[in-house]
Amino acid sequence: MAFWRSLVAFSAALLLLIHGAHCFYLPGVAPQDFLKGDQLQVKVNKLTSTKTQLPYSYYSLPYCAPSKIQDSAENLGEVLRGDRIENSLYVFKMREPQMCNILCNLKLDAKTAKEFKEKISDEYRVNMILDNLPLVFPLKRTDQDSTVYQLGFLVGLKGQYSGSKEEKYFIYNHLAFTVKYHKDMLTESARIVGFEVTPFSVKHEYEGKFDVRTTRLTTCDPHAKHTVVNSNSPQEVEEGKEIIFTYDVEFQESDVKWASRWDAYLLMNDDQIHWFSIVNSLMIVLFLSGMVAMIMLRTLYRDIAKYNELETQEEAQEETGWKLVHGDVFRPPNNSDLLCVYVGTGVQFFGMILVTMIFAVLGFLSPSNRGGLMTAMLLLWVFMGIFAGYSSTRLYKMFKGSEWKRVALRTATMFPAVVSAIFFVLNALIWGQKSSGAVPFGTMFALIFLWFGISVPLVFVGSYVGFKKPAIENPVKTNKIPRQIPEQAWYMNPVFSVLIGGILPFGAVFIELFFILTSIWLNQFYYIFGFLFLVFIILIVTCAEITVVLCYFQLCSEDYLWWWRSYLTSGSSALYLFLYATFYFFTKLEITKLVSAIFYFGYMLIASYAFFVVTGTIGFYACFWFTRLIYSSVKID
Repeated sequence: MAFWRSLVAFSAALLLLIHGAHCFYLPGVAPQDFLKGDQLQVKVNKLTSTKTQLPYSYYSLPYCAPSKIQDSAENLGEVLRGDRIENSLYVFKMREPQMCNILCNLKLDAKTAKEFKEKISDEYRVNMILDNLPLVFPLKRTDQDSTVYQLGFLVGLKGQYSGSKEEKYFIYNHLAFTVKYHKDMLTESARIVGFEVTPFSVKHEYEGKFDVRTTRLTTCDPHAKHTVVNSNSPQEVEEGKEIIFTYDVEFQESDVKWASRWDAYLLMNDDQIHWFSIVNSLMIVLFLSGMVAMIMLRTLYRDIAKYNELETQEEAQEETGWKLVHGDVFRPPNNSDLLCVYVGTGVQFFGMILVTMIFAVLGFLSPSNRGGLMTAMLLLWVFMGIFAGYSSTRLYKMFKGSEWKRVALRTATMFPAVVSAIFFVLNALIWGQKSSGAVPFGTMFALIFLWFGISVPLVFVGSYVGFKKPAIENPVKTNKIPRQIPEQAWYMNPVFSVLIGGILPFGAVFIELFFILTSIWLNQFYYIFGFLFLVFIILIVTCAEITVVLCYFQLCSEDYLWWWRSYLTSGSSALYLFLYATFYFFTKLEITKLVSAIFYFGYMLIASYAFFVVTGTIGFYACFWFTRLIYSSVKID
């Protein structure tokens, strides 16, 4: 049901955009006004760790739980991300400070003590949500006199205490919350614009028998206005120890308006680095553009003029260079069916990325709508199947193919099947770790329905339309007998040429790639889609230009086998992406568990495969346009 709600919400957003509404709020991001004394319900989210990359639900640890745990409505993206948003015992009253509120006490046995120790050792962080705003821990930076916000707070810490050489574990059991609000000048209502916490580890003390409602803590007494300000007497995690969970709430008025409350989360990165990335990429594009301009305006123009001039003369003159292979340049390649499938899949991916980025740049994919980005990408991938089928069969018909249904089926199933196989293995491993990141069977069926119920039929519809179109006519005729390719120079070797071609597209995006990997694997927000969109445009131009340049050199060497090489030239940038992901793993991440390492490399393999399909398709179409352009510009008998 949650999935269908997401689908309806996404469709509604599309309709609103089409009809040009003057002002509306996107699903899940409308402001909420609170009067003094209104109840504020804190929700708990997953436990996350950058060391294991395996999320767990909040109540996987024996934290204080309400009598009935209720899950918030989840969309498809939230489930795939491992988000589990549930209610909690943390209840505030708007603009009414509270001191030393007792949640519950917990007597540790061997099992619970071990669970807490494992999560503390793996540096798990607790995530909470208030008014759809994630909890952050403010960290002062003395060198720059600024504040850095970390999502959530650590379960606890480990170290030596009181001169003991033995390493001990301590839990953060007292939370000092700060709720920032922006007050309306005309009314008494206010909106929440910040949710911060300072955690403490305190060994609470009390007299008599413990009772949540009547017990007064000597270490934290609201009547004496004595609260926790340090962790001088931390609460140790050990079998037989009693832990009392407490919290404070402070309300602070803020000048930050509701519309700007996400700025602290989204503007943590230095914009100058992103501009450096753009400038770096633009330099590569300008260099390649100069080479393409030189080829197109000088070399090609001179060649075409020379050849056309020779056609008007009576004496025959031997042809050389790229014109010499005009009778073979459009000969269908080996495994042409597979090339058609990959091109169609690349078109599907390209359409999904382009539309997603446009929506993101326009602000339709708000970060407060958790899982919205992933849900939108999945739905767009499904609906772009019609373009995948159209593209693959149009190319297939140009190669004189007749069994379009077979190509359509392979286009609809090949890439998703490879990804699903990897995903299923990774999900089984995560399930074995009892992580909330494991996708439930119900969601699995929803994904299968999207694939076979919507995507596959759309691919066949697009394939049918594409195959009914007239075949693309080549500008020159193909000889019946293939021409022998002369021996090539070492630098025109296919493997060397392909590997060289992938360096520049990767070089255009690798700086921005660092921030994307950081946001995914180090639990940081990434929402600078304007920069990302510019980098994507630069990537398209770079892939197209490097492929055109190398394709021209190949044809001048009288090697007409350009079909697959044009795809692999820019597509090889995916190899460098995976190598960079490996470098990032060993230099930036602290993953030690085998399952977590398999999880990382499995998903980066999927990402690299998708990057190969997209960049390869861009290079292929650029080369396809280039060869048709130059061979249609000369007169050939």
